[in-house]
Amino acid sequence: MLQSLGNDLKKILLAGIGAAAVTAEKSQQVVAELVRRGELTVEQGRSINEELQHKAQQRRQEEWLEQVERLSPQQRQALKDKLEELERQESAPDAEKQ
Repeated sequence: MLQSLGNDLKKILLAGIGAAAVTAEKSQQVVAELVRRGELTVEQGRSINEELQHKAQQRRQEEWLEQVERLSPQQRQALKDKLEELERQESAPDAEKQ
């Protein structure tokens, strides 16, 4: 079950990242074209891109939370255990440096 959960979470995460990347790239292209044609100033283009990135990040977080809410209690516990394991692995090199 843990292996299946890990694969499912990877697929969900990769799908979300892929969709966000395509959307962000396309929106940046549209803004760049508007700047090039003089319909937006460079500063307006930067501002719009920053706002789009912020909104995309918010949406990814909302989608992630929606996916987590759909998990069964067992799947949530497996996810929690995996995140704790990753956190321990991440902090282990820090402890070795001290």
